Amino acid sequence: MKYYPVNLDIRNQSCMVVGGGAVGTRKVRTLLDCGAAVTVVSPEITHPLSVLAAEKHISLKQRSYRASDLEGVFLVIGATDNRDLNRVIHEDAQKLGKLCNIADQPDLCNFILPSVIEQGDLIIAISTSGKSPAFARRLRKQLEAQFGPEYAVFLQLLGSVRKTLLKQTHDPERHRRIFESLIDRGLLQCIRNNDKARIDDMLQPIIGSEHGYDWLLDEDDRS
Repeated sequence: MKYYPVNLDIRNQSCMVVGGGAVGTRKVRTLLDCGAAVTVVSPEITHPLSVLAAEKHISLKQRSYRASDLEGVFLVIGATDNRDLNRVIHEDAQKLGKLCNIADQPDLCNFILPSVIEQGDLIIAISTSGKSPAFARRLRKQLEAQFGPEYAVFLQLLGSVRKTLLKQTHDPERHRRIFESLIDRGLLQCIRNNDKARIDDMLQPIIGSEHGYDWLLDEDDRS
């Protein structure tokens, strides 16, 4: 089996997790982090899920799963320890053409969840196509040491530069050269070293003397 890699935009999409244990809780948190509207179906739930439900961060159906629960759902994750129930969820989702993932049962999935490294907007997904989740976790730990928090700042800064340039002119070729120059001149290393003066020297010829490192990073606060 070779999977087709894709990043899904699930903001405000209706997503369901069947199962309220530790695995289900992890799945819920990931979905919420990506902006999904999450419903949990399970007779029993963890304390963190009960808190999320009480605070209206998730919808809760504290009962057994029903096929009708899939109506209007974009994506469903089966996170129960009942293999028969997991198969039923898979079959129901397949009939309705839903995206379906069953935890630890790749044969019942039409998509699988990779091991993920996140540094701000940088997302690195690692997949062994379901062959060895343990090895995927090992690779993730190795890469986490290589891609530190400076990458989050790096991408935030480049995103702000891009927005500023687009307000001035739409010139993709020129913009490409600018970004390649910033990368080649060691912008990432300057961020790692917190060398704001050097960063401002790089940025000012591009976006003007009044706009520097701190101004660009504060863009979200200004908007």
